[in-house]
Amino acid sequence: MRIFAIAAVVLVAAASTASAFCGFYVATSDEPLVNKASRVVLVHQGGHTFVTMASDVHGDPKQVALVIPVPTVIQRAQVRIVKPEIVEHLADYTKPRLVRYFDTDPCVQMRYVQAAPAAMAAPFESFNVRAQTRLIRIEAAFSVDEYDIMVLSADDSDGLITWLNQHGYHMPAQAAPVIGSYIAQHMHFFVAKVNLERMKNNTSGFLRPIRVAYDTPKFMLPIRLGTVNAAGPQDMIVLALTETGRVETTNYRTIKMPTGVNIPEYVADKFGAFYDATFDRQVARADGAAVFQEYAWPIAANTGLCDPCSSPPMLSEELAELGAADNGANLFVTRLHVRYDRAHFPEDLQFQETPDTERYQARYVIQVAAKERDVASCAAGRSYLRALKPRWRAENAELAELTGWDPLDIRNDMVAHWMRSREQ
Repeated sequence: MRIFAIAAVVLVAAASTASAFCGFYVATSDEPLVNKASRVVLVHQGGHTFVTMASDVHGDPKQVALVIPVPTVIQRAQVRIVKPEIVEHLADYTKPRLVRYFDTDPCVQMRYVQAAPAAMAAPFESFNVRAQTRLIRIEAAFSVDEYDIMVLSADDSDGLITWLNQHGYHMPAQAAPVIGSYIAQHMHFFVAKVNLERMKNNTSGFLRPIRVAYDTPKFMLPIRLGTVNAAGPQDMIVLALTETGRVETTNYRTIKMPTGVNIPEYVADKFGAFYDATFDRQVARADGAAVFQEYAWPIAANTGLCDPCSSPPMLSEELAELGAADNGANLFVTRLHVRYDRAHFPEDLQFQETPDTERYQARYVIQVAAKERDVASCAAGRSYLRALKPRWRAENAELAELTGWDPLDIRNDMVAHWMRSREQ
């Protein structure tokens, strides 16, 4: 087997996303497993925490297992499987978005508004629950749907690594210091692997999110274990649902993504590439050691409208599935995006819930120009066309500043887009 680090971890206390735990995937064949971005949903209410982990793993789900450090011994009643579309809905609801406004025709006073969405081998052997050693203890063993789960504790990292290797989990030697630090914090290890027979009942063909519930005073996310065998930086989206207000990190800077910026029209066709470049540039400017806020808003539909809304509001039953006791009536959602590696994130993430309820969304604006043939017939229209040039120069400069793209390339793309629009 190989170990593949995952970016998603569970936030615990205070998913997935306040005291949390991060882990890694183990594969039983040489088939590559790719994890693009993990999503952790965290519901924190009144001292109770529900953490849902969802990872965008591409590969055969029958050949992987998940290993994560957890703060308490997890029992069967604390674990359940969540529908993937619920986590996907919350991620869509909070993702960066693009809005397009259409210029008023100076010759015919009309205005339209349109919102555009952001683009943004051998099977496992069965668990041996009798396998006890002096150093390794099986604190719990149970099944939840297609997963067989064990919760382990250990006296030292070498003993745990040896036990895991003997049971088919090929742990790298460099994991020992990280595992040892979690053992020193009296954390346990939650191991979930797919039961091949019960996997037949999972018609989606993908690993489904796991929700874990527990009470703990910790409000942190242990991400270091996920970096042990990673090939490079990993992305994680933290979706925190709390009662008071915005969630932020305390041991790393929490930086808001730029928002409300006007960008050229042609970016509507490549919004995903635009946002990726913008995020890359923000990470570089923060020297790779910051957490970025992409959304912060009351989640109830009657608390204010987004502009635009990137998806329909979350349903009460979806929020209840994630663990929200009041079905979201008083919840505030924070979306944090972190790209981390061992060099720039030597510490686990520490979180706090703040009283800040200011509404924020990473939102980018396209002002669609009126067509030249429609406005050139009047003096006001001709004046409007002359005023477009300085506006476009400003949009070029804004886009270059956000993304680092070459202003000349941007200008060429803007001209090409304008020429195509004249032919339509």
